[in-house]
Amino acid sequence: MVALGKHILAEFYECDADAINDVRVVEETLLRAAREAKATVIGSSFHLFEPHGVSGVVVISESHLAIHSWPEYAYAAVDIFTCGEDVDPMVAFTCLKEHFGTQNATYQIVQRGQLGLPTLGGKQS
Repeated sequence: MVALGKHILAEFYECDADAINDVRVVEETLLRAAREAKATVIGSSFHLFEPHGVSGVVVISESHLAIHSWPEYAYAAVDIFTCGEDVDPMVAFTCLKEHFGTQNATYQIVQRGQLGLPTLGGKQS
């Protein structure tokens, strides 16, 4: 069975609220995480919400890193989706966890594009 990619769905709790509410820090941190994981950065787009919170994405040749933060809860939801064997998404996860001062993090790894498996559930078109 071959999977085309790994998708980490991460929950970051007890983060540094100032770090996850600073659009510049969040963008720089996601870019750093992508590079440390050996991904090829294509571009990025980030937005600071009022009164607080940041959403953003770093597009990489191998897929993307995305975040949405709730600084008022010291929480951030993070997706790290990579394809191929050259990029290590757990390196990106660790980088983000450290740079956001996360005290408690959980994650799930979803294997995407599992070739050779029967289709289960959901609608097909």
